[in-house]
Amino acid sequence: MAFPDGFLWGGATAANQCEGAFDADGKGLSTADVMTAGAHGIKRRVTPELEPGTYYPSHTAIDHYHHYREDIALFAELGFTCYRFSVNWTRIFPEGDEEQPNEAGLAFYDGILDELERHGIEPLVTISHFETPLGLVEKYGSWENRAVVDCYLRYARTLFTRWRGRVHLWLTFNEINCMSTQPWVAAGIASEDEGVRMRAAYHQLLASALATQMAHEIDPANRVGAMYAGHFAYPASPDPADVIGTMRFMQRMLFYLDVMCHGSYPPYKLRELERQGIALPVEPGDAEALAAGTVDFVSYSYYNTHVTGAKTRGIIKGMNGLDTGYKNPHLNRSDWGWTIDPTGLRFSLNLLYERYRRPLMIVENGLGAVDTVEEDGSVHDPYRIAYMRDHLLELECAIEHDGVPVMGYTMWGPLDIVSASTGEMKKRYGVIYVDVDDGGCGTFARSRKDSFAWYQKVIATNGASLHEDA
Repeated sequence: MAFPDGFLWGGATAANQCEGAFDADGKGLSTADVMTAGAHGIKRRVTPELEPGTYYPSHTAIDHYHHYREDIALFAELGFTCYRFSVNWTRIFPEGDEEQPNEAGLAFYDGILDELERHGIEPLVTISHFETPLGLVEKYGSWENRAVVDCYLRYARTLFTRWRGRVHLWLTFNEINCMSTQPWVAAGIASEDEGVRMRAAYHQLLASALATQMAHEIDPANRVGAMYAGHFAYPASPDPADVIGTMRFMQRMLFYLDVMCHGSYPPYKLRELERQGIALPVEPGDAEALAAGTVDFVSYSYYNTHVTGAKTRGIIKGMNGLDTGYKNPHLNRSDWGWTIDPTGLRFSLNLLYERYRRPLMIVENGLGAVDTVEEDGSVHDPYRIAYMRDHLLELECAIEHDGVPVMGYTMWGPLDIVSASTGEMKKRYGVIYVDVDDGGCGTFARSRKDSFAWYQKVIATNGASLHEDA
């Protein structure tokens, strides 16, 4: 068995979790920049203004802004053929609604693309990854206001035009279904009101469709994908009530992809909105835009699975480690309480391909764990190797045995970065260790963990080495 020729191997990061330099070269504040640090069991706070003496992880992160050449050289050493990164909207449009972009911000990403091209690594660019300009929140009320759609399209057009011929793979929004779980993170929406969330979600879905059309018009070689936060659930029991409860949970998550792939709201969602008394802000031409702006492929993050049932209902809170009211006794958990379910990856790939018939791509997968640096500077992380190996073997089964077309795999994140859910650094995902602690202190030096050489060999053999120690 082997992965297909041309399979994209790499890693993924988010600007607000790695770049730092939060106010450098004309950058404005984003929603991520007003989120304090948290910890396992301690929520991050959103502050209306920056509080003196309070630590905000995005402000320094791992200073990728000044280390990107070194970081990309390490990616090349790993053998990456693809690197997924996001553009920080407020580097390009500091307030979000300017007519002209900030040239210094564009130049920074030009430099990243230069390095990727030099090393033969294909870029996969996420246009909006959990960092809405704070100016759009304060002036317009964020994505509930249709005016933000135009601001996003101006931003997207800038990127499509600037990098025409240099970037061909795009994602419009990171984990777009997080509007239903973490609306502040997804869109700068602080309201608990479901109507507010669903109106904001409608505008993001409309913006994605219009941006997808735009990308194709500017460069027919562009391929635009959806990006789904990988929520997948098993029924708590064969009780029909648990089966229907699980169906409803998955519908609340998957309706976003239904719109992006099928070009219209599914009937089950329209009926749910009707029961809730929520009217979508539909204007003439919107239906045609949604239908014409369907995506070319489906990408998603996969970390765990849930158990759901009759008592899983209402507004769902949290990120991937959701409290659904049930536990899975058959699975182990990470230090942060997330289930570890490699077989669920194969299940998810089959589910999504059967539903959407689009090529798929795993653009986030990894294990957040506490790493120990030995006296000689080494980091032994067999737990991370085991996690990645087991998941990649299931990915291979989905491709080889089930016939699911998978474009590639970009692990999260190739180097240690700030955790989006907790703001911690000790929740480390990387095969590259970064010397920064939970308070933003350290040398910022990069070093290779044991998993670095392991992943390097996996890529070099196009997955064949996975069977050496399986």
